[in-house]
Amino acid sequence: MPGTATKGVELAQKLIFELGSEGRRGDSLPSNDDLPPVDPAALFGAAHREAPAPLPEVSEPELFRHYVRLSQQNFAIDLGMYPLGSCTMKFNPKVNEWAARLPGFARLHPLASDEGIQGALEVMYRLERGLAEVCGMDHVSLHPAAGAQGEYTGLMMVRAYHADQGRSPKKVLVPDTAHGTNAASCAMNGLKAVGFPVAESGIVKVSDIAPYVDDDVAAIMITNPNTVGLFETHIQEIADLVHDKGGLVYGDGANLNALMGRVRPGDVGIDVMQFNLHKTFTTPHGGGGPGCGPVGYKSILDPFAPVPVAAKREDGTYFLDYERPKSIGRLRGFHGNFGMMVRAYAYLREMGAEGLKGATEMAVLNANYLRARLGDTWKVAFDTTCMHECVISDRHLKETGVTTMDVAKRLMDYGFHPPTVYFPLVVKGAMLIEPTETESLQTLDEFVDAMEAISAEAQRDAAIVKNAPTLTRLRRLDETRAVRNPILRWTEPAEPTAEAAE
Repeated sequence: MPGTATKGVELAQKLIFELGSEGRRGDSLPSNDDLPPVDPAALFGAAHREAPAPLPEVSEPELFRHYVRLSQQNFAIDLGMYPLGSCTMKFNPKVNEWAARLPGFARLHPLASDEGIQGALEVMYRLERGLAEVCGMDHVSLHPAAGAQGEYTGLMMVRAYHADQGRSPKKVLVPDTAHGTNAASCAMNGLKAVGFPVAESGIVKVSDIAPYVDDDVAAIMITNPNTVGLFETHIQEIADLVHDKGGLVYGDGANLNALMGRVRPGDVGIDVMQFNLHKTFTTPHGGGGPGCGPVGYKSILDPFAPVPVAAKREDGTYFLDYERPKSIGRLRGFHGNFGMMVRAYAYLREMGAEGLKGATEMAVLNANYLRARLGDTWKVAFDTTCMHECVISDRHLKETGVTTMDVAKRLMDYGFHPPTVYFPLVVKGAMLIEPTETESLQTLDEFVDAMEAISAEAQRDAAIVKNAPTLTRLRRLDETRAVRNPILRWTEPAEPTAEAAE
Protein backbone atom coordinates (compact mmCIF):
# COMPACT_ATOMS: atom_id res chain seq x y z
CA MET A 1 0.00 0.00 0.00
CA PRO A 2 1.38 3.45 -0.88
CA GLY A 3 2.58 5.31 2.19
CA THR A 4 2.40 2.29 4.52
CA ALA A 5 6.17 2.13 5.04
CA THR A 6 6.38 5.85 5.75
CA LYS A 7 3.51 5.60 8.20
CA GLY A 8 5.23 2.74 9.98
CA VAL A 9 8.41 4.76 10.38
CA GLU A 10 6.43 7.69 11.78
CA LEU A 11 4.76 5.38 14.31
CA ALA A 12 8.08 3.81 15.28
CA GLN A 13 9.56 7.23 15.93
CA LYS A 14 6.78 8.35 18.25
CA LEU A 15 7.81 8.74 21.84
CA ILE A 16 6.25 6.37 24.31
CA PHE A 17 4.54 9.35 25.96
CA GLU A 18 2.57 9.93 22.75
CA LEU A 19 1.56 6.27 22.53
CA GLY A 20 0.00 6.12 25.98
CA SER A 21 -3.70 6.19 26.68
CA GLU A 22 -5.57 6.37 29.96
CA GLY A 23 -6.38 2.98 31.40
CA ARG A 24 -3.78 0.93 29.53
CA ARG A 25 -1.67 -1.29 31.80
CA GLY A 26 1.31 -3.57 31.49
CA ASP A 27 1.13 -5.14 34.94
CA SER A 28 -1.12 -7.36 37.01
CA LEU A 29 -0.66 -6.78 40.73
CA PRO A 30 -2.70 -8.31 43.56
CA SER A 31 -5.11 -6.15 45.50
CA ASN A 32 -3.90 -4.73 48.81
CA ASP A 33 -7.37 -4.36 50.29
CA ASP A 34 -6.62 -6.95 52.97
CA LEU A 35 -3.41 -5.23 54.11
CA PRO A 36 -3.15 -2.59 56.85
CA PRO A 37 -3.37 0.97 55.49
CA VAL A 38 -0.06 2.72 54.82
CA ASP A 39 0.49 6.45 55.05
CA PRO A 40 2.73 7.28 52.04
CA ALA A 41 3.74 10.63 53.51
CA ALA A 42 5.02 8.91 56.66
CA LEU A 43 6.75 6.21 54.62
CA PHE A 44 8.48 8.43 52.06
CA GLY A 45 8.77 11.74 53.89
CA ALA A 46 9.82 14.63 51.69
CA ALA A 47 10.00 12.29 48.69
CA HIS A 48 6.22 11.68 48.83
CA ARG A 49 4.35 13.04 45.81
CA GLU A 50 1.04 14.86 46.24
CA ALA A 51 0.06 13.74 42.73
CA PRO A 52 1.18 10.73 40.66
CA ALA A 53 4.18 11.20 38.39
CA PRO A 54 3.08 12.13 34.84
CA LEU A 55 4.12 8.79 33.37
CA PRO A 56 2.53 7.33 30.24
CA GLU A 57 -0.04 4.55 30.62
CA VAL A 58 0.93 1.87 28.12
CA SER A 59 0.45 -1.82 27.53
CA GLU A 60 3.20 -4.41 27.85
CA PRO A 61 3.71 -4.76 24.06
CA GLU A 62 3.98 -0.99 23.66
CA LEU A 63 6.49 -0.77 26.50
CA PHE A 64 8.75 -3.51 25.16
CA ARG A 65 8.54 -2.31 21.57
CA HIS A 66 9.59 1.14 22.71
CA TYR A 67 12.73 -0.08 24.44
CA VAL A 68 13.60 -2.55 21.68
CA ARG A 69 13.32 0.28 19.14
CA LEU A 70 15.64 2.41 21.26
CA SER A 71 18.17 -0.42 21.45
CA GLN A 72 18.07 -0.82 17.66
CA GLN A 73 18.77 2.87 17.17
CA ASN A 74 22.02 2.68 19.15
CA PHE A 75 25.39 1.60 17.85
CA ALA A 76 27.19 -0.73 20.25
CA ILE A 77 30.35 -2.79 20.48
CA ASP A 78 28.13 -5.86 20.04
CA LEU A 79 27.19 -4.61 16.56
CA GLY A 80 30.48 -3.56 15.03
CA MET A 81 33.95 -2.03 15.34
CA TYR A 82 34.14 0.91 17.72
CA PRO A 83 37.58 2.46 17.03
CA LEU A 84 37.55 5.29 19.58
CA GLY A 85 41.13 6.26 20.35
CA SER A 86 42.24 6.69 23.99
CA CYS A 87 38.94 5.18 25.11
CA THR A 88 39.52 1.47 24.60
CA MET A 89 36.25 -0.04 23.34
CA LYS A 90 36.95 -3.76 23.46
CA PHE A 91 34.26 -6.42 23.30
CA ASN A 92 32.57 -7.21 26.62
CA PRO A 93 32.76 -11.01 27.14
CA LYS A 94 29.36 -12.44 27.99
CA VAL A 95 30.79 -14.70 30.69
CA ASN A 96 31.41 -11.48 32.66
CA GLU A 97 27.71 -10.64 32.44
CA TRP A 98 26.80 -14.15 33.57
CA ALA A 99 29.08 -13.85 36.59
CA ALA A 100 27.72 -10.44 37.61
CA ARG A 101 24.16 -11.77 37.43
CA LEU A 102 24.75 -14.72 39.76
CA PRO A 103 22.11 -14.30 42.50
CA GLY A 104 24.71 -14.37 45.27
CA PHE A 105 26.29 -11.25 43.77
CA ALA A 106 23.38 -9.47 42.12
CA ARG A 107 21.06 -9.62 45.14
CA LEU A 108 23.48 -8.36 47.77
CA HIS A 109 22.29 -5.44 49.86
CA PRO A 110 24.90 -2.67 50.22
CA LEU A 111 24.18 -2.37 53.95
CA ALA A 112 24.68 -6.06 54.67
CA SER A 113 27.08 -6.89 57.49
CA ASP A 114 30.65 -8.02 56.79
CA GLU A 115 29.69 -11.50 58.00
CA GLY A 116 26.92 -11.69 55.41
CA ILE A 117 29.04 -10.69 52.39
CA GLN A 118 32.20 -12.74 52.83
CA GLY A 119 32.13 -13.89 49.20
CA ALA A 120 31.81 -10.34 47.89
CA LEU A 121 34.61 -9.09 50.14
CA GLU A 122 36.83 -11.92 48.94
CA VAL A 123 36.19 -10.91 45.30
CA MET A 124 37.08 -7.30 46.16
CA TYR A 125 40.20 -8.38 48.04
CA ARG A 126 41.35 -10.66 45.22
CA LEU A 127 40.60 -8.08 42.52
CA GLU A 128 42.60 -5.43 44.37
CA ARG A 129 45.60 -7.71 44.52
CA GLY A 130 45.23 -8.83 40.92
CA LEU A 131 45.13 -5.24 39.68
CA ALA A 132 48.08 -4.34 41.90
CA GLU A 133 50.09 -7.16 40.35
CA VAL A 134 49.21 -6.05 36.82
CA CYS A 135 50.33 -2.44 37.38
CA GLY A 136 53.19 -3.02 39.83
CA MET A 137 51.58 -1.18 42.73
CA ASP A 138 51.45 -2.11 46.41
CA HIS A 139 47.74 -1.43 46.93
CA VAL A 140 44.53 -0.67 45.02
CA SER A 141 41.33 1.11 46.06
CA LEU A 142 38.15 0.04 44.26
CA HIS A 143 36.05 2.98 45.44
CA PRO A 144 36.04 5.50 42.56
CA ALA A 145 32.98 5.32 40.32
CA ALA A 146 34.83 6.24 37.10
CA GLY A 147 38.29 6.83 35.71
CA ALA A 148 37.89 10.58 36.13
CA GLN A 149 36.98 10.14 39.80
CA GLY A 150 39.93 7.79 40.18
CA GLU A 151 42.19 10.49 38.76
CA TYR A 152 40.71 13.02 41.18
CA THR A 153 41.21 10.55 44.05
CA GLY A 154 44.85 9.95 43.16
CA LEU A 155 45.57 13.67 43.32
CA MET A 156 43.71 13.92 46.65
CA MET A 157 46.09 11.31 48.02
CA VAL A 158 49.08 13.18 46.59
CA ARG A 159 47.91 16.39 48.24
CA ALA A 160 47.34 14.60 51.57
CA TYR A 161 50.81 13.04 51.34
CA HIS A 162 52.48 16.43 50.97
CA ALA A 163 50.35 17.98 53.73
CA ASP A 164 51.36 15.16 56.09
CA GLN A 165 54.97 16.12 55.49
CA GLY A 166 54.26 19.77 56.21
CA ARG A 167 54.54 20.76 52.56
CA SER A 168 52.03 22.45 50.26
CA PRO A 169 53.43 22.43 46.70
CA LYS A 170 50.86 23.62 44.15
CA LYS A 171 52.21 22.82 40.69
CA VAL A 172 51.26 19.74 38.69
CA LEU A 173 53.12 19.34 35.41
CA VAL A 174 50.97 18.16 32.50
CA PRO A 175 52.43 17.57 29.01
CA ASP A 176 50.28 18.49 26.03
CA THR A 177 50.03 14.80 25.09
CA ALA A 178 48.21 13.97 28.35
CA HIS A 179 44.49 13.40 28.78
CA GLY A 180 42.22 16.41 28.98
CA THR A 181 40.75 15.53 32.37
CA ASN A 182 44.11 16.03 34.09
CA ALA A 183 43.74 19.82 34.35
CA ALA A 184 40.22 19.49 35.78
CA SER A 185 41.40 17.06 38.46
CA CYS A 186 44.11 19.53 39.44
CA ALA A 187 41.67 22.43 39.69
CA MET A 188 39.27 20.42 41.85
CA ASN A 189 42.13 19.68 44.24
CA GLY A 190 43.26 23.30 44.51
CA LEU A 191 46.35 22.55 42.45
CA LYS A 192 47.63 24.40 39.41
CA ALA A 193 48.08 22.48 36.17
CA VAL A 194 51.20 23.69 34.37
CA GLY A 195 51.25 22.55 30.77
CA PHE A 196 54.41 22.14 28.72
CA PRO A 197 55.04 21.16 25.08
CA VAL A 198 56.66 17.91 24.05
CA ALA A 199 59.33 17.26 21.45
CA GLU A 200 58.49 16.80 17.76
CA SER A 201 58.99 13.09 18.29
CA GLY A 202 55.72 13.07 20.27
CA ILE A 203 57.22 11.92 23.58
CA VAL A 204 58.41 13.80 26.66
CA LYS A 205 62.15 14.23 27.05
CA VAL A 206 63.98 15.22 30.21
CA SER A 207 65.03 18.44 28.49
CA ASP A 208 61.32 19.29 27.95
CA ILE A 209 60.44 19.01 31.59
CA ALA A 210 63.62 20.03 33.42
CA PRO A 211 62.94 23.82 33.27
CA TYR A 212 59.61 23.31 35.05
CA VAL A 213 60.76 21.07 37.92
CA ASP A 214 61.33 22.93 41.19
CA ASP A 215 60.41 22.67 44.88
CA ASP A 216 56.81 23.75 44.16
CA VAL A 217 56.06 20.67 42.03
CA ALA A 218 53.54 18.40 43.74
CA ALA A 219 53.44 15.90 40.88
CA ILE A 220 53.63 15.28 37.20
CA MET A 221 50.66 13.67 35.46
CA ILE A 222 51.77 11.64 32.50
CA THR A 223 49.78 9.39 30.19
CA ASN A 224 51.76 6.37 29.02
CA PRO A 225 51.36 5.43 26.25
CA ASN A 226 50.43 9.02 25.52
CA THR A 227 47.55 10.37 23.48
CA VAL A 228 49.47 10.18 20.22
CA GLY A 229 49.87 6.45 20.76
CA LEU A 230 53.57 6.44 21.64
CA PHE A 231 55.38 4.93 24.61
CA GLU A 232 57.13 7.41 26.89
CA THR A 233 60.59 5.88 26.72
CA HIS A 234 62.11 8.38 29.18
CA ILE A 235 59.56 7.76 31.93
CA GLN A 236 62.07 6.44 34.50
CA GLU A 237 64.39 9.43 34.06
CA ILE A 238 61.43 11.82 34.31
CA ALA A 239 60.24 10.10 37.48
CA ASP A 240 63.71 10.34 39.03
CA LEU A 241 63.88 14.05 38.25
CA VAL A 242 60.50 14.74 39.91
CA HIS A 243 61.23 12.49 42.90
CA ASP A 244 64.49 14.33 43.53
CA LYS A 245 62.47 17.49 44.16
CA GLY A 246 60.02 15.73 46.49
CA GLY A 247 57.24 15.43 43.90
CA LEU A 248 55.25 12.33 42.97
CA VAL A 249 54.42 10.79 39.60
CA TYR A 250 50.79 10.23 38.61
CA GLY A 251 50.33 7.81 35.74
CA ASP A 252 47.10 8.05 33.76
CA GLY A 253 46.12 4.40 33.32
CA ALA A 254 43.55 4.89 30.57
CA ASN A 255 45.89 3.35 28.00
CA LEU A 256 46.88 0.31 30.06
CA ASN A 257 45.62 -1.93 27.23
CA ALA A 258 49.00 -1.34 25.57
CA LEU A 259 51.05 -2.38 28.59
CA MET A 260 49.41 -5.31 30.41
CA GLY A 261 51.82 -8.18 30.89
CA ARG A 262 54.63 -6.25 29.22
CA VAL A 263 55.35 -3.20 31.40
CA ARG A 264 54.23 -2.45 34.96
CA PRO A 265 53.90 1.31 35.57
CA GLY A 266 54.94 0.89 39.20
CA ASP A 267 58.27 -0.56 38.06
CA VAL A 268 59.20 2.56 36.07
CA GLY A 269 58.62 5.23 38.71
CA ILE A 270 54.84 5.70 38.82
CA ASP A 271 53.55 6.31 42.37
CA VAL A 272 49.80 6.37 41.77
CA MET A 273 47.51 5.67 38.82
CA GLN A 274 43.89 5.02 37.98
CA PHE A 275 42.51 2.05 36.09
CA ASN A 276 39.59 2.31 33.71
CA LEU A 277 37.87 -1.04 34.17
CA HIS A 278 35.45 -0.16 31.37
CA LYS A 279 38.39 0.06 28.99
CA THR A 280 41.10 -2.45 29.77
CA PHE A 281 39.08 -4.90 31.85
CA THR A 282 35.98 -5.19 29.64
CA THR A 283 33.30 -3.78 31.93
CA PRO A 284 30.54 -1.81 30.14
CA HIS A 285 30.91 1.76 28.91
CA GLY A 286 28.38 4.50 28.61
CA GLY A 287 25.41 6.19 30.17
CA GLY A 288 27.49 7.87 32.85
CA GLY A 289 27.89 4.57 34.69
CA PRO A 290 27.83 2.33 36.46
CA GLY A 291 31.56 2.74 36.21
CA CYS A 292 34.56 1.74 38.24
CA GLY A 293 37.91 3.55 38.19
CA PRO A 294 40.18 1.93 40.83
CA VAL A 295 43.34 3.65 42.00
CA GLY A 296 46.64 1.81 42.41
CA TYR A 297 49.29 3.33 44.64
CA LYS A 298 52.60 2.72 46.37
CA SER A 299 52.88 2.12 50.13
CA ILE A 300 53.88 5.74 50.84
CA LEU A 301 50.31 6.72 49.95
CA ASP A 302 48.56 3.89 51.80
CA PRO A 303 47.72 5.90 54.97
CA PHE A 304 45.69 8.32 52.84
CA ALA A 305 43.68 5.76 50.86
CA PRO A 306 39.87 6.08 50.78
CA VAL A 307 37.86 4.11 53.35
CA PRO A 308 36.71 1.47 53.80
CA VAL A 309 39.41 -0.92 52.59
CA ALA A 310 38.70 -4.62 52.02
CA ALA A 311 41.02 -6.43 54.44
CA LYS A 312 41.72 -10.01 55.52
CA ARG A 313 42.12 -11.28 59.09
CA GLU A 314 44.59 -13.93 60.17
CA ASP A 315 41.75 -16.45 60.48
CA GLY A 316 40.95 -16.02 56.76
CA THR A 317 37.79 -13.94 57.15
CA TYR A 318 37.31 -10.59 55.44
CA PHE A 319 36.16 -7.22 56.73
CA LEU A 320 35.89 -3.57 55.75
CA ASP A 321 38.58 -1.54 57.48
CA TYR A 322 37.57 2.00 58.49
CA GLU A 323 40.38 2.60 61.01
CA ARG A 324 42.53 4.93 58.94
CA PRO A 325 42.92 8.31 60.66
CA LYS A 326 44.83 9.93 57.77
CA SER A 327 42.44 8.72 55.07
CA ILE A 328 41.03 11.19 52.54
CA GLY A 329 37.66 9.71 53.55
CA ARG A 330 34.79 8.12 51.72
CA LEU A 331 34.45 8.92 48.03
CA ARG A 332 30.90 7.82 47.39
CA GLY A 333 28.02 5.88 48.84
CA PHE A 334 28.63 2.27 49.80
CA HIS A 335 31.78 0.52 48.59
CA GLY A 336 31.94 1.11 44.82
CA ASN A 337 30.07 -0.43 41.89
CA PHE A 338 30.30 -4.06 42.87
CA GLY A 339 28.86 -5.46 39.61
CA MET A 340 31.75 -3.90 37.70
CA MET A 341 34.21 -5.49 40.11
CA VAL A 342 32.75 -8.94 39.47
CA ARG A 343 33.01 -8.44 35.70
CA ALA A 344 36.63 -7.29 35.91
CA TYR A 345 37.56 -10.16 38.22
CA ALA A 346 35.97 -12.66 35.84
CA TYR A 347 38.04 -11.18 33.00
CA LEU A 348 41.27 -11.40 35.01
CA ARG A 349 40.63 -15.02 35.93
CA GLU A 350 39.57 -15.95 32.41
CA MET A 351 42.64 -14.37 30.78
CA GLY A 352 45.38 -15.13 33.28
CA ALA A 353 48.87 -13.68 33.00
CA GLU A 354 49.57 -15.05 29.53
CA GLY A 355 46.15 -14.00 28.25
CA LEU A 356 46.63 -10.40 29.36
CA LYS A 357 50.04 -10.32 27.73
CA GLY A 358 48.57 -11.76 24.53
CA ALA A 359 45.81 -9.14 24.51
CA THR A 360 48.41 -6.38 24.73
CA GLU A 361 50.46 -7.84 21.90
CA MET A 362 47.44 -8.20 19.61
CA ALA A 363 46.21 -4.67 20.40
CA VAL A 364 49.60 -3.22 19.46
CA LEU A 365 49.84 -5.41 16.35
CA ASN A 366 46.37 -4.35 15.16
CA ALA A 367 47.16 -0.66 15.65
CA ASN A 368 50.40 -0.93 13.70
CA TYR A 369 48.64 -2.83 10.93
CA LEU A 370 46.16 0.05 10.57
CA ARG A 371 48.98 2.59 10.70
CA ALA A 372 50.79 0.82 7.86
CA ARG A 373 47.72 0.30 5.68
CA LEU A 374 46.08 3.68 6.23
CA GLY A 375 49.41 5.40 5.61
CA ASP A 376 49.09 4.68 1.90
CA THR A 377 46.22 7.19 1.68
CA TRP A 378 46.01 9.21 4.88
CA LYS A 379 48.69 11.29 6.56
CA VAL A 380 50.13 9.39 9.55
CA ALA A 381 50.99 11.92 12.23
CA PHE A 382 53.88 9.92 13.71
CA ASP A 383 55.18 7.42 11.19
CA THR A 384 56.92 5.19 13.67
CA THR A 385 55.96 2.08 15.60
CA CYS A 386 52.96 3.00 17.71
CA MET A 387 51.39 1.28 20.66
CA HIS A 388 47.66 0.41 20.87
CA GLU A 389 46.43 3.36 18.78
CA CYS A 390 47.56 5.36 15.78
CA VAL A 391 46.92 8.95 14.68
CA ILE A 392 46.09 9.98 11.12
CA SER A 393 44.92 13.30 9.68
CA ASP A 394 42.92 14.37 6.64
CA ARG A 395 45.55 16.85 5.46
CA HIS A 396 45.45 15.50 1.90
CA LEU A 397 41.75 16.51 1.65
CA LYS A 398 42.34 20.18 2.47
CA GLU A 399 41.67 21.38 -1.09
CA THR A 400 38.36 19.49 -1.27
CA GLY A 401 36.76 21.37 1.63
CA VAL A 402 35.98 18.07 3.38
CA THR A 403 36.57 18.30 7.13
CA THR A 404 37.51 15.74 9.74
CA MET A 405 33.92 15.77 11.01
CA ASP A 406 32.64 15.09 7.48
CA VAL A 407 34.84 11.99 7.30
CA ALA A 408 33.55 10.84 10.69
CA LYS A 409 29.93 11.28 9.58
CA ARG A 410 30.52 9.41 6.34
CA LEU A 411 32.05 6.45 8.21
CA MET A 412 28.64 5.93 9.81
CA ASP A 413 27.21 5.18 6.36
CA TYR A 414 29.78 2.41 6.04
CA GLY A 415 28.64 0.85 9.32
CA PHE A 416 31.53 1.97 11.53
CA HIS A 417 31.39 4.13 14.60
CA PRO A 418 33.75 7.07 13.96
CA PRO A 419 37.10 7.17 15.75
CA THR A 420 38.00 10.00 18.11
CA VAL A 421 38.29 13.19 16.03
CA TYR A 422 40.16 16.47 16.55
CA PHE A 423 42.15 14.82 19.35
CA PRO A 424 44.98 14.81 20.27
CA LEU A 425 45.07 18.57 19.95
CA VAL A 426 48.73 18.56 18.88
CA VAL A 427 47.70 17.08 15.49
CA LYS A 428 45.57 19.24 13.16
CA GLY A 429 42.53 17.35 11.85
CA ALA A 430 43.42 14.32 13.95
CA MET A 431 41.66 10.98 13.89
CA LEU A 432 42.77 8.77 16.78
CA ILE A 433 42.11 5.12 16.02
CA GLU A 434 42.28 2.23 18.50
CA PRO A 435 41.28 -1.14 17.06
CA THR A 436 41.91 -3.15 20.29
CA GLU A 437 42.83 -6.83 20.28
CA THR A 438 39.28 -8.02 19.80
CA GLU A 439 38.94 -7.07 16.12
CA SER A 440 39.80 -9.57 13.38
CA LEU A 441 41.99 -9.01 10.34
CA GLN A 442 38.88 -9.06 8.15
CA THR A 443 37.25 -6.26 10.17
CA LEU A 444 40.42 -4.16 10.05
CA ASP A 445 40.57 -4.59 6.27
CA GLU A 446 36.93 -3.54 5.95
CA PHE A 447 37.68 -0.41 7.97
CA VAL A 448 40.67 0.44 5.75
CA ASP A 449 38.56 -0.11 2.64
CA ALA A 450 35.91 2.27 4.01
CA MET A 451 38.50 4.96 4.77
CA GLU A 452 40.01 4.63 1.28
CA ALA A 453 36.56 4.83 -0.30
CA ILE A 454 35.75 8.01 1.66
CA SER A 455 39.02 9.58 0.53
CA ALA A 456 38.18 8.81 -3.09
CA GLU A 457 34.63 10.18 -2.68
CA ALA A 458 35.92 13.42 -1.18
CA GLN A 459 38.18 14.02 -4.15
CA ARG A 460 35.61 12.96 -6.75
CA ASP A 461 32.46 14.59 -5.32
CA ALA A 462 32.94 16.29 -1.96
CA ALA A 463 29.18 16.76 -1.50
CA ILE A 464 28.78 13.01 -0.91
CA VAL A 465 30.94 13.25 2.18
CA LYS A 466 29.84 16.70 3.33
CA ASN A 467 26.16 15.66 3.36
CA ALA A 468 26.75 12.42 5.27
CA PRO A 469 25.35 10.48 6.95
CA THR A 470 22.60 9.54 4.49
CA LEU A 471 21.92 5.91 5.43
CA THR A 472 21.36 6.30 9.16
CA ARG A 473 17.98 6.64 10.85
CA LEU A 474 18.53 10.39 11.22
CA ARG A 475 20.38 12.59 8.75
CA ARG A 476 23.03 15.10 9.78
CA LEU A 477 21.97 17.02 12.86
CA ASP A 478 22.54 20.68 13.69
CA GLU A 479 25.07 20.01 16.45
CA THR A 480 25.60 23.69 17.27
CA ARG A 481 21.89 24.19 17.83
CA ALA A 482 21.68 20.97 19.85
CA VAL A 483 24.40 22.21 22.22
CA ARG A 484 23.01 25.72 22.58
CA ASN A 485 19.35 24.75 22.83
CA PRO A 486 19.12 21.16 24.09
CA ILE A 487 15.73 19.53 24.52
CA LEU A 488 16.23 17.38 27.60
CA ARG A 489 12.65 16.46 28.51
CA TRP A 490 9.45 15.60 26.72
CA THR A 491 6.61 18.12 26.79
CA GLU A 492 3.11 17.42 25.63
CA PRO A 493 2.36 19.03 22.25
CA ALA A 494 0.01 21.98 22.52
CA GLU A 495 -3.56 21.46 21.31
CA PRO A 496 -4.24 23.39 18.08
CA THR A 497 -6.35 26.49 18.61
CA ALA A 498 -9.60 27.14 16.78
CA GLU A 499 -7.91 29.89 14.79
CA ALA A 500 -5.14 27.55 13.71
CA ALA A 501 -7.66 24.90 12.69
CA GLU A 502 -9.44 27.41 10.46
